[in-house]
Amino acid sequence: MMGNASKLDPRDAAKEFGRLLAHGEQIHEAYQLVRDSFLFTDRRLILVDKQGVTGKKVEYHSVPYKAITQFSVETAGHFDLDAELKIWVSGGEAPISKQFGKGVDVYEVQALLAAFVSR
Repeated sequence: MMGNASKLDPRDAAKEFGRLLAHGEQIHEAYQLVRDSFLFTDRRLILVDKQGVTGKKVEYHSVPYKAITQFSVETAGHFDLDAELKIWVSGGEAPISKQFGKGVDVYEVQALLAAFVSR
């Protein structure tokens, strides 16, 4: 689940992924990787993993915010132009890792996670 992410309009993401949402659930922020997406809703984090050559097979991984035990943000440097977000989920050994390109404010993503995880 690696790749450079760019920000999506939450309304566009809701149109595309509306079938995944519970009644009344709202997408607050959404990011698009090369083929995959991840959505921050008011209830959970949804990871969309398109698999195979055609991308027709899709895994939807739902992570309730209460299952997130910790997260970290690594900002971009002079030679490494991408920022990185790591999220640890209870019961999992390795973190979920996402790379953000220049177009995404990683501090905004961190603040969003902090707000939802602390509820």
